[in-house]
Amino acid sequence: MYKIALLPGDGIGPEIVPQAVKVLEAVGEKYNREFQFETALIGGAAYDATGHPLPEETLELCRRSDAILLGAVGGPKWDSLEPHLRPERGALLPLRKALGLYANLRPATVKPSLADASTLKEDIVSGLDIMIIRELTGGLYFGQKHREDLPEGGQKAVETLEYSTAEVERVARLGFEMARKRDNRLMSVDKANVLESSRLWREVVEELAKEYPDVELSHMYVDNAAMQLVRNPKQFDVMVTENMFGDILTDLASQLTGSIGMLPSASIGGEVALYEPIHGSAPDIAGQNLANPIATILSAAMMLRVSFGLEQEAQAIEAAVNSVLEQGYRTGDIMQPGMTSLGTVEMTEAILKELR
Repeated sequence: MYKIALLPGDGIGPEIVPQAVKVLEAVGEKYNREFQFETALIGGAAYDATGHPLPEETLELCRRSDAILLGAVGGPKWDSLEPHLRPERGALLPLRKALGLYANLRPATVKPSLADASTLKEDIVSGLDIMIIRELTGGLYFGQKHREDLPEGGQKAVETLEYSTAEVERVARLGFEMARKRDNRLMSVDKANVLESSRLWREVVEELAKEYPDVELSHMYVDNAAMQLVRNPKQFDVMVTENMFGDILTDLASQLTGSIGMLPSASIGGEVALYEPIHGSAPDIAGQNLANPIATILSAAMMLRVSFGLEQEAQAIEAAVNSVLEQGYRTGDIMQPGMTSLGTVEMTEAILKELR
């Protein structure tokens, strides 16, 4: 029995999470695995119902579950709330902190059937397979914040960027371990020519590298890394970086693959891991059966592999997704000439047919 907390959230979240549940139920039936699902509120939906984007009941459910599947949070409806009540800051950041989820794993891979869907040339992205590891509970997002009134009028905003040796070491170690499972290459991304926090970051990573002589370590400034991801992305294998840099680079990398609607992610480090598609809540298409469910379905596959050790089951889901794409089925975000357009539910049904 695997207990999974479902947090559909806002926008397209309530549409895509049930599609992943269908796939998990199908793979459970096929391989004789039993999944128990329990749903809770988060984000704007939770604020509307309880007055807070992360109710204590939701946090407790997450803590007693074996894994968490999140849809998406946020939308224009809640943009005018106080910062600590807005879904992104009031739900996601406290959830990561409370559960000790200090690292975000975001793969950026290009499937052969979608190599020509990228905005870059096919030869630049064909065969792309990058794993970006983003530190998740430190840096500017969690540092002290305040505003000051200036004597001459106006205000000054102050954000504090903080990292400790221990925070850097634990996420860098994960990077080295991940590199060992792949091509033994790790790129650490920082801004050590400007930021003191990045100088500490680089020092800690270089010291830790002594424990991993088999892993080829290199460093790159974040601005150059952004340029290189567009210029020559296949030079990278595993990348590890701090919170804000990772936030930016992972979204950039997602576009290399053709659509942000295709990529899963895992937030790990605590006793329970959280899995979510990397796209947002997309309120402009919510409720219209237009959302791409594949990123959420692949997040479920990632859950089976990382949290439960069910490699065969994870591969079965991924193979079903690949087969459907090779047959020319597409949702709107990855639509190409000559392909067959499907809605959210119909794409899931096509995947289920292949899986079964």
